[in-house]
Amino acid sequence: MGYRIKEAREEKKMTQEELAEKSGVSRGTISALESGVERTTTTKTLLKIASALDLTVDQLFLSP
Repeated sequence: MGYRIKEAREEKKMTQEELAEKSGVSRGTISALESGVERTTTTKTLLKIASALDLTVDQLFLSP
């Protein structure tokens, strides 16, 4: 899932900081998710990230 967040963010030419600002999720959390660091993440957090990337949570888990 982390690679999909990074992929979608880069497709939108956003930095982690910009995604953090738009989603309301800390840059540290986004960085950890993208790099595969084991971290407990809530559905609410995933919804915020997906919404900021104009995706559904399903799309974060499934490759296009």
